[in-house]
Order: sequence, then structure tokens, then C-alpha cells
Amino acid sequence: MNDLFARHRSVLPDWLALYYENPLEITHGEGRYVWDAEGNKYLDFFGGILTTMTAHALPEVTKAVSEQAGRIIHSSTLYLNRPMVELAERIGQLSGIPDARVFFTTSGTEANDTALLLATTYRRSNTILAMRNSYHGRSFSAVGITGNRGWSPTSLSPLQTLYVHGGVRTRGPYAELSDDDFIAACVDDLKDLLGHTRPPAALIAEPIQGVGGFTSPPDGLYAAFREVLNERGILWIADEVQTGWGRTGDNFWGWQAHGQHGPPDILTFAKGIGNGMSIGGVVARAEIMNCLDANSISTFGGTQITMAAGLANLSYLLEHDLQGNARRVGGLLVERLRAVAAQVPGVREVRGRGLMLGIELVKPGTDQADPDAASAVLEACRAGGLLIGKGGGHNTSALRVAPPLSLTVAEAEEGAAILESALRSIH
Repeated sequence: MNDLFARHRSVLPDWLALYYENPLEITHGEGRYVWDAEGNKYLDFFGGILTTMTAHALPEVTKAVSEQAGRIIHSSTLYLNRPMVELAERIGQLSGIPDARVFFTTSGTEANDTALLLATTYRRSNTILAMRNSYHGRSFSAVGITGNRGWSPTSLSPLQTLYVHGGVRTRGPYAELSDDDFIAACVDDLKDLLGHTRPPAALIAEPIQGVGGFTSPPDGLYAAFREVLNERGILWIADEVQTGWGRTGDNFWGWQAHGQHGPPDILTFAKGIGNGMSIGGVVARAEIMNCLDANSISTFGGTQITMAAGLANLSYLLEHDLQGNARRVGGLLVERLRAVAAQVPGVREVRGRGLMLGIELVKPGTDQADPDAASAVLEACRAGGLLIGKGGGHNTSALRVAPPLSLTVAEAEEGAAILESALRSIH
């Protein structure tokens, strides 16, 4: 393993982040479990950063991929592609967007990049509204609208980005307000901001902020924003890369918690739909999707083998009501973790919904972030046989819990017990 780590360091970038003091090589998985190169077994509560949505080595998906690979793997978007059309039809219908058009990419970064291209072209504006503490990918344009310093290596950007309040409920200048007053204050801030700038193209927002530590506003904030945006013709882009496909339990899409004024104008997706295969995409109303006046293709977006995986994975998700499972098992898990947190001085908050849960850590007796504790819990969980993630903004430190949506009650209890032991061990 040390040899592989040395080889990794010698040929890959220094900025390519790795978890753990002694990095882990995962060799195979099954269900909600994975194994490393030394034969150690782990319960996976992070799913390849929320990509393994249904289960590791899900037979229905591996069969679909194998059969498609035996026919043709790839032909590009220059040719008709039956699996791509079939998956686009299903996603367009599920999106809630009327007269929907779907464009497939290979990642969430590329999906958000495409959404920005569509919005700025449609609106003839290069000004974008984004949320503080947000993350939208690693491309040049996506970094330019990311409101999280830890993941933004440059201030250079083709876009003018203005950051709006509201993505973090329990920190910032409005944290002490009631939910209704919080929303009203954020709306007033948005209105004031719009009075000082040229008309923006769009607001892009994650319904639950992923890299930012699974933070979110009160339900209805983006609906209230939408009233203001609609008056000015400004588009709403919902970044559903992490919140889509029923992960939040209560809704199939994160935007539906803010859907009082209808669906977003543009929706981006990726991660879980491919269950590990590289699929991203954009859904938009036809008039927005078709606003480009130059040719375009995607060499690898919508390629047959990934579309076969997406179709099989989506069918499994819907037929087995994994959204309902996320709601039921996630509800049990969050209550279990909150009971633990009440007894651990370093836990500030347990938040989230469904199987998208964050545990914010602070130095005991203070409100100061404790990134060292987050790293220590990560290591302790690994030692106990559990893989989790971490995140947070400039003054926060959070653990991220996002298992495959097929998680059982017994596995939730197993993971919670390991997390409890890890949290108690750091103080």
C-alpha cells in the first residue's frame, strides 16, 4: 500500500485530496460494504461521494453494463442513441420541468458548466448569483461561482459572481431569527443586492449544500427568492448533483422543498444516477436549452454504456422505493445520531434529511470549528470499520453521512454505533 501511495504522489497532482493519514485502496464492494487491498471490510456511509446511490455491485446494473459492453460501448452524440433517448425521456418526465430537454455530460462539474452557458446565453448576461458556502465543481467557470474558499483556487473567472445569504441556517448574520424572519431577511438582502448590479442571468443554488457540510436554508427560501427572480426574468438553476433521486427522503428532488412557485428553469444532475458510472446532465425548458446558435456535441456524454447503467439504476431505485427507504431509515439514523450528539460536547449540530446527514463539530465550550476533530473522527471510524466524509465552509467543520439509499435498519444501527464510539473517543 505504501508503494502505491508513493507512486500516486510521484505522478498525480499535489492538490489531489486523499482521505486518511495512510490512504485507503478500495478493491471491491457489495451492497453497502467495501473491502480494501488488505482485506479489511467497511460499512460505506459515503458511497464514493454520493455516487454509489443504490448499492455496490448491484446485479441489475452490472448486468446492464455487461450486456451493453457486449454490443457497443460508445458512438458519440453524432449518431442516434436509443439508451440515451430512453433515459432522457424518463429524466425529463421526472424533472417536473415543462417541455423539458435533456443534455448529458460526464460529470456534475460539466453539467453546471453547461447550465451556466445556457443561462448566460439566454439572458445575454455574464452575472451570476450564487450562495455563500456553495460548491459547484472544479472547472474554470464552476470554480468562479463556488462560494467556498477551500475549493476555489483562483478568483479569475469569465463570470461576475455575486453571493447571496441563506444557504446556512444556523450561522451568519440571520442565524438567530425565526425561519420566517430568516427567509424575509434573505429576500430583503437579495432585493438590495439586485439594486446595485446589472441584471443577472441566473441564481444557481444547491437545495442542500454538499461540500459545504450538508447545510440548508428553511424550506421555502428559494420559492421566496423565485418571486423576486421572476419579476426580473432571472433564471433559477437547481444544482441537484447531490440532492437528486430521492436522497433527501421527503422529496425526489431537493428543489421540491422550495417548489411553491414551480420547478426551476434549469436543473443539473450527476453522481447517483450512474451508481458510479460517469453520468451528468442538464434539464431545461426547450426555449432555454435550444437558445445556443452554434453547433455542439458531447463526445462521451450519453455514451451507450453509461446510459444502460443509468436506466437500470433508475428503474431499480423507483421499483424498490429507495426514496421511501431513505426517508424511513434516514429518520431513524438522524434521531440516533442526535441522541449521541446530546452527550458529546464537541457536536454543535446534527442536520440534514433522508440519507444526507451532517454532523458539525466545534471545540467544546465554543462555537469554533474543529477540523482536527473531524479528521480524528474520520480515522476512528475507519479503524472501527466505517467510511464517512467531511466538509464545511470557512468557519465550519462537518462530518458527512450519505450511505447508499438501500441502507437497512440494521446497517444504520451498525454505522451509528461506530460513529458514536468515534465521536466519544476524541474528547
